Amino acid sequence: MTARSPQGEAGPRTAWSAAAGEARSGALFVAPYLLAFIVLLVYPLLSGMWLSLHKADLFGGSQFIGAENYARLLHDAVFLRSVRNTCYFVLLTVPALTLTGLGLALALNNGSRRSALLRGLFFSSSVLSVTIVTLIWRMVLIPDGGLVANLLARFGLSPVPFLSDAHLALPAIAVTTIWWCIGLPMMLFLAALQQVPPDLYEAAALDNAGRWRTLLSITLPSIRRTAIVVVVMEIILQFQLFGQAQIMTLGGPNNASLPIVLFIYQIGFQRWDIGYAAAASEILFCIILAAAMIQYFAARGRPRA
Repeated sequence: MTARSPQGEAGPRTAWSAAAGEARSGALFVAPYLLAFIVLLVYPLLSGMWLSLHKADLFGGSQFIGAENYARLLHDAVFLRSVRNTCYFVLLTVPALTLTGLGLALALNNGSRRSALLRGLFFSSSVLSVTIVTLIWRMVLIPDGGLVANLLARFGLSPVPFLSDAHLALPAIAVTTIWWCIGLPMMLFLAALQQVPPDLYEAAALDNAGRWRTLLSITLPSIRRTAIVVVVMEIILQFQLFGQAQIMTLGGPNNASLPIVLFIYQIGFQRWDIGYAAAASEILFCIILAAAMIQYFAARGRPRA
């Protein structure tokens, strides 16, 4: 009979102890992040869900009413108008930001000084605050002495009241937002383009592939994941429209440019109906989540070129 080696028995124990120690070290490493995630994200989300089931105000009064706030919202014409406005705004901005950012990245993806200057110029608007951006564009769009009005006057045309016209107010805010936010999509696409292996372009050149063929067969498939990230990120950001509408139009005229977040602000901090505002916030959260997930899975499920 062969005697067992003490080292053979200690081996598994030592490996198990090392694995347990590594697990404890990993848990301690992520514990601060998990704590911050729970305190700053999970707890407020659950608290907002619970608050949406109450009739509450800023003075601390609270009464459980179940889903009554949600039922009211589904019959609130102003809220439904704000949902339509926000979805329309997202349709105006997200495709434009994605395609324009991609076009700028393709045009400026080289090492020349002119391209570096233009990259900095296009990105510079992204570092401005929403207040500065909206004040600049108010001076551009106002019919009394604005830049667009002066240009139209040179051609003998009447000024256009962009911000007081129910059909033009939201597109005007969309143009302002595109000008403000174009820098980030452009830089993300630039970073993705610079990761495409040059060997692929050399092989395409040897095969006499044209620019469009190279773009469709090499460039776009190579940056597909970045495009998905840009679209999902912009959907999340643009559904949260607030500052531009608040400063430029106050949601007018006649709620034509009222977004969901501005509706929540008015209900919660002007009418002090916190429970009702929390219910609207939860609906906005569900809309953003659904839109982002639909776009993500739809893009992910497409076959690669």
